[in-house]
Amino acid sequence: MKRSEINRALKELEAMCAKYTFALPPFCHFTPEQWQGLGHEYDEVRDCMLGWDITDYGKGDFEHFGFSLITIRNGNRAMVDKYPKVYAEKLLYLKEGQYAPNHFHWYKTEDIINRGGGNVLIRVYNSLPDEEMDYVSDVTVHTDGRTYTVPAGTQIRLTPGESIHIQQRLYHDFSVEAGTGPVLLGEVSQCNDDNTDNRFNPPVGRFPSIEEDEPPYRLLCNEYPPAK
Repeated sequence: MKRSEINRALKELEAMCAKYTFALPPFCHFTPEQWQGLGHEYDEVRDCMLGWDITDYGKGDFEHFGFSLITIRNGNRAMVDKYPKVYAEKLLYLKEGQYAPNHFHWYKTEDIINRGGGNVLIRVYNSLPDEEMDYVSDVTVHTDGRTYTVPAGTQIRLTPGESIHIQQRLYHDFSVEAGTGPVLLGEVSQCNDDNTDNRFNPPVGRFPSIEEDEPPYRLLCNEYPPAK
């Protein structure tokens, strides 16, 4: 991705948070210059990959394959003595025409909540023992205290305020219902690890390669410099 695309996506998500009065934590407002002088007091932000996360999944087409995210809180399963949190929270932003590809998590279970804006569509499939998608069996769905079954590949429609529980090894993707506008999502989950706990089908990248065509507005969660 070009840095200018990332900067634009950051500002759009920032504006969406302001529109729906979701105040962001202080580390989301640190400039790249401020990060250069920060010490070990912010190791949790670095080690748990808190903060901004923009991805085009290695496709080079952010307007059609992309997601904008902020990790608000998280633990670190590789450093549990230092970071004992077993939970995570994210904000996610998706525009009409964008798609977040099909994947499951081996470890993490999560609730995805529509916090405001348009309607999000989440397509669900079970996984087979070999981790491929099960295109046949019905899927048990849990939405806001309701449990029911749907055919494989059904898109679950979440309007603002509605949510879905995503179990381990449940394939799911994200898109926005046409004509409803961009959507701000919340994610409440077990500890999150985007380096090792995403099984994309088909495989895609997770973090973008960046072409530096302008200075960064904010650093992404995988770009923080070492502590001073």
